[in-house]
Amino acid sequence: MDPLISPLSLAIERQFGYPQKLVETIGHPVMWFGKLISFCEQRLNTVSRTPTQRKLAGIVALGLLVLSVLIITVGIRTILSWIPLGWVIEMLLATTFLAQRELARAVQAVSEALRTSLAAGREAVSHVVGRDPQTLDEAGVARAAVETLAESTSDGVVAPWLFLVLFGLPGIAVYKAVNTADSMIGHRDERYRDYGWAAARLDDLLNWVPARLSAVLITAACFLTPGASPGKAWATTRRDASKHDSPNAGWPEACFAGALNFQLGGPRAYDGEVVDLPAFGSGKTNLGPSDILLALLLYRRTLDVLLALSCLLALMVLLS
Repeated sequence: MDPLISPLSLAIERQFGYPQKLVETIGHPVMWFGKLISFCEQRLNTVSRTPTQRKLAGIVALGLLVLSVLIITVGIRTILSWIPLGWVIEMLLATTFLAQRELARAVQAVSEALRTSLAAGREAVSHVVGRDPQTLDEAGVARAAVETLAESTSDGVVAPWLFLVLFGLPGIAVYKAVNTADSMIGHRDERYRDYGWAAARLDDLLNWVPARLSAVLITAACFLTPGASPGKAWATTRRDASKHDSPNAGWPEACFAGALNFQLGGPRAYDGEVVDLPAFGSGKTNLGPSDILLALLLYRRTLDVLLALSCLLALMVLLS
């Protein structure tokens, strides 16, 4: 893979994102993954199957998804290797699997809506979280937005970037396919507990390193963010990250909480059921629109650090 692909992908996607006209015309790769995941789930995850059969069906479906994405992207990459400047096309294709711009837009929309009214804030946050927004007060809406921003810094930006660096277009595409499967079927309710087991476990495995790398990058970004504390960021991460049920989500969430002196986490409702999650950090709980903007500033400085790291790695390869 050309070493310029990863830094240029970051820079271009952050500036332009995925064009809305393309979404309307051909959709988005994540939408295509979702259609295949739904197609398999509707046919394989039936009530007539035993839990063991559902688990095996989920493994087969995940294998089909990964193999399909791998065959297509390896084929594309092979064809592009025969074309002059084919790496430029590979770079542009890779940008579709990053979420820097869209994540910032969606979270900022929550801040702007919350300044208008609580109802508008609840509506805006419903597009970025899975929990029940109607149970949230203003502070709850703000915390939900910051928590999503923190976690998505890892699985929406750092993780796909890392798999792009390591394995090129096939790597970033397979990662995004697995991550999409986890978000759709990797749940613990009765319907998905067995069928989504493989997707959830593989997503945990793929995100193990990126989550911890994200905490390092966020801590480094604190030095560039007024009001953020790198010392508290790392101390809170070491103390609280392991409290999360997920082996990975607690790392960026605890790091954001410590960096900004917030308290994140705590009880939340999903489909009417209250889930008692631990708290991350020991700071401010009564968050508002301005606190979302502060978190966005830390997020943008984290993207700056990631781009600098990507450029440094590319330079090292070019000079070697």
